[in-house]
Amino acid sequence: MRTVPGRTDHVVVVGAGLSGLSAALHLLGAGRRVTVVERDPQPGGRAGRLDRGGYRVDTGPTVLTMPDLADEAFAAVGDSLYDRVDLIPLHPAYRARFADGSTLDVHTEAEAMEAEVERFAGPGEAAGYRRLRRWLEDLYRAQTRHFIDANFDSPLDLLGPDLVRLAALGGFGRLAPGIGRHLSDERLRRVFSFQSLYAGVPPKRALAAYAVIAYMDTVAGVYFPRGGMHALPRAMADAAAEAGADLRFGQGVTRLERTGERITAVVTDDDRIPCDAVVLTPDLPVTYRLLGRTPRRPLRLTHAPSAVVLHAGTDRTWPELAHHTLSFGGAWHGTFDELTRTGRLMSDPSLLITRPTVTDPDLAPAGRHLHYVLAPCPNTDIGPDATAWSDLGPAYRDSVVTELERRGLTGFGASVEEECLVTPADWHAQGHAAGTPFSAAHTFAQTGPFRPRNLVSGTENAVLAGCGTTPGVGVPTVLLSGKLAAARVTGRQPPHRTGLRAVRSTTEGTPS
Repeated sequence: MRTVPGRTDHVVVVGAGLSGLSAALHLLGAGRRVTVVERDPQPGGRAGRLDRGGYRVDTGPTVLTMPDLADEAFAAVGDSLYDRVDLIPLHPAYRARFADGSTLDVHTEAEAMEAEVERFAGPGEAAGYRRLRRWLEDLYRAQTRHFIDANFDSPLDLLGPDLVRLAALGGFGRLAPGIGRHLSDERLRRVFSFQSLYAGVPPKRALAAYAVIAYMDTVAGVYFPRGGMHALPRAMADAAAEAGADLRFGQGVTRLERTGERITAVVTDDDRIPCDAVVLTPDLPVTYRLLGRTPRRPLRLTHAPSAVVLHAGTDRTWPELAHHTLSFGGAWHGTFDELTRTGRLMSDPSLLITRPTVTDPDLAPAGRHLHYVLAPCPNTDIGPDATAWSDLGPAYRDSVVTELERRGLTGFGASVEEECLVTPADWHAQGHAAGTPFSAAHTFAQTGPFRPRNLVSGTENAVLAGCGTTPGVGVPTVLLSGKLAAARVTGRQPPHRTGLRAVRSTTEGTPS
């Protein structure tokens, strides 16, 4: 593994999101002096917090899986995620509601899910679920050490027994047929393949290897931190500060000073911070602008779809909603074409509805509820551009509310007391390429060693972290990106955890 040459005593981490905080903790654990610079007044990055009218709103991810990966960062400084954050296992992990009126609760415990699948679709599909679960576990084990939790210097790094095993499991086939080998019910196939959307590729085109995301969602367990998802970066920042990190909030980075191929200082709105190395976590366009160069690629980067998110504080709720509810439209393949090819808004949307107050009522005033409605939409490269969303956003918000009410959430619009609408224009304003928070899509040409690297040619002491680089999009992988960036600086690769502990904690009902 290539590492940063020369002195690396003092490292500046740009960005206090999940990847930056993960990098900071791993660097501190390896004995480095660490300064973290964040433009916002609080930690979190995409996993931020908005306080409005007594509602405490998570502005970023709402799904936490694989908590042991977060605990690795705490363990680097002798701390523990489980001592700092109360993690609540979600049962069910999701509720899926379909256009035909049927409902499926997605359990991560094997026997409970098998019984639910049998109730929903019969014993044949329950047997298929058992086979699917074994396949997902095998895929995870084949990939995690050498493909996900790994730094790549060359595509040749892929070669080895795990590559052979992954190929034998069908990991280089397509996701939709891979799921279809085990399940024939179209509704069940959706539950185990919709996750590829967040990787930016429709199930019929995604590599079957990306079923590993379904493993994280439907096998390893889904959790919610008491106090909201923002409790995770807040705890990471506290642990870093107690371990000696210098955390500087409200300071945007304006430029990097360099001598030859080395960054010598990070310049902020308020200060000049000399450094021996730097970890850069902003989205790729911002990072490359700071570095003054964009690495050449044979093909232009393709970006994942974006999303419109409605955060709504309401005076009521609907008991048919779980903590996470997937509300599928009748359309499926055509929906992915709209999102990734034609650039049109979903004509029959599939929506993720999160109701965190069913798990933690303290996130809203007494008797009130939070509802987070995520509607995938085309990114600004192929769909409406950022300027169009100033008019399009409110109209699309109203159409989503109308659709929610048509699907049974009667009176949703009238119940809203506080709200915040986020569109691709907002993601664009935050510096996210193509107006999407999901960064570069996980096509084959943008996966593993072919994804934008966390080392940049022409700058020998800068390392990248975040969803745009290795290993990719999602809370678990972003946490790993910080660990991998730290390893590039220190040359130390912390021991890998298999994730089986998270599986056991879901089964036993305790986040241990």
